[in-house]
Amino acid sequence: MDNYIIKTEQLTKIYKSFVAVNDVSLHIRKGTIYGFLGPNGAGKSTTMKMLLGLTAPTKGSFQIEGKQFPNDRLSILKKVGSFIESPSFYANLTGRENLDIIRRILGLPKSAVEDALELVGLSEFGNRLAKKYSLGMKQRLGLAGALLGRPPILILDEPTNGLDPSGIHEIRNLIKSLPDLYDCTILISSHMLSEIELMADDIGMLNHGRLLFEGSLDNLRHNAMQSGFSSDNLEDMFLAMIEKDNASRKQRAIL
Repeated sequence: MDNYIIKTEQLTKIYKSFVAVNDVSLHIRKGTIYGFLGPNGAGKSTTMKMLLGLTAPTKGSFQIEGKQFPNDRLSILKKVGSFIESPSFYANLTGRENLDIIRRILGLPKSAVEDALELVGLSEFGNRLAKKYSLGMKQRLGLAGALLGRPPILILDEPTNGLDPSGIHEIRNLIKSLPDLYDCTILISSHMLSEIELMADDIGMLNHGRLLFEGSLDNLRHNAMQSGFSSDNLEDMFLAMIEKDNASRKQRAIL
C-alpha cells in the first residue's frame, strides 16, 4: 500500500472544445502540505472541484484515502474540508452562527464550532456580525468552516487571495501549523511559488491543464540548478517553465 492519501489518474475535464484539465496524475502524501501551482486559469480550481465532487471528470479517476470516486462519493466528502473561491457567509449572522449552520448540516457536536474558531484564532470575534469582519477575518472564518470536525484532508483554493502581507503571513502560519496540530493532509493552490515555497512539502505545477512538474521542493531546486537558475529564486524558474511550455504550445499550434 503506498502512502498517498489522494491519488488521481489521468484526470481530465473538457468543456465543449476547451480542455481545462488534461491527463493530470497527482500523488499527495499523507500528513503533508501539497502546493498546487499554476497561473490563473491553469485548471487548479477545476481539479479541486472534481476532487470535491462539484464537477464530474470527463475521464480519468481518483482515490481519496483508498476510496474510489464516484462509488464512495459520500464517504469521501465526509473526510474532506474545503475552501473554494472566497467563501460566502450570511452577512447578518455572527461568525459563530454561520459556522453553526455548517455544523448542523455536517451533523457535528456543538463543541466543533468553538474548536474551529479557536484553531483559526477567531474565538473572541465569534459574536461579531460577518459583515463587520475584515477580509482577513472572512478568510479565517472560511478556513474555520473547512476545519469543522477536524477533517483528515483539507482542500484550500487560494486561501490568501486578496489579503495584505500581514494577513497572508497569518493565514500561511496557520496552514503550516495544521498537519502537526491534528495530523491532516492539505492540498493548497496558489499562482505564486514564493507563497507555496514557505509552506509546502511537495509541489505540482500546472499550466493549461497539464502537469509540468511534480515532486518535492528539493527536487525543484535540483531541477533549477540543472537548468541554470539560482535555487534561491525558484519563482524565476517557475515562470520560465511556464513560458517555455507556452512557447512550445504555440509552436505545436503552428505545426
